[in-house]
Amino acid sequence: MTVNVLAQAPGDDCCKGVKHTGEPKGTIEKIGGLDTYIATPPYLAAGQPAKGVILFYADNFGPLFINNKLIQDYFADQGFIVVGIDYFLGDPIETHLNEAGFDWPAWLSKSESQSREYEPKWYEAIKKRFGQETKYTAIGYCFGAPFVCEAGASGKMVAGAVAHPGSLDESHFRNINVPLLLSCAEEDHTFSTEFRRRAEGILVEDKKVYHLQVFGGVKHGFAVRGDPNVENERWAKEECARTTVEWFKRFSK
Repeated sequence: MTVNVLAQAPGDDCCKGVKHTGEPKGTIEKIGGLDTYIATPPYLAAGQPAKGVILFYADNFGPLFINNKLIQDYFADQGFIVVGIDYFLGDPIETHLNEAGFDWPAWLSKSESQSREYEPKWYEAIKKRFGQETKYTAIGYCFGAPFVCEAGASGKMVAGAVAHPGSLDESHFRNINVPLLLSCAEEDHTFSTEFRRRAEGILVEDKKVYHLQVFGGVKHGFAVRGDPNVENERWAKEECARTTVEWFKRFSK
């Protein structure tokens, strides 16, 4: 059977970008045997309920990368419990950026294989901890995008979002049955204009609930590793996070 790939596998641009600064507020705990970043709303301690739980599927840098921690903290400040799975098992791409002779294809293959093995067990542990009836949403950046689309096809969540996605084929868009937000870069080696338009065509053809936004003047990775000292990159990153959390609020009522 022919697989029509729309978003390519992560490549060189998935290792580039700017490391941010800030003071993370979340904690790291073992859930389902995996390190998990947990960010909670500030009012949770006062007994007020969260709006829901966001499953955070990180890019190649993993959920424990400072940029991703700060994004998760932002989502928590908006009223959600956020859980970020370390499906890289403590071996994100960041640890290899200056490594001579680094075997990128081997790392990627290993990471894809182990993430597929461990994510289902992690998700079951998440449900056990936070409740079967809780409203779950999911965000996936690059490497994490397939987990969102597949969760949206299997009833794991009420809404999903992807930003500069990687490793998606036509079936991911055909099979998703929950509202999907796509935040895309104008220039993206992984999700080109041609294939982005093809993906949108499928969503229109199949009458899916979706919203697609394209940010001009930015490249793949902008939503996590954009340069905060460049006004347009900072705005695009912040607006992507804002629209993502508003999308989740809309469907978590």
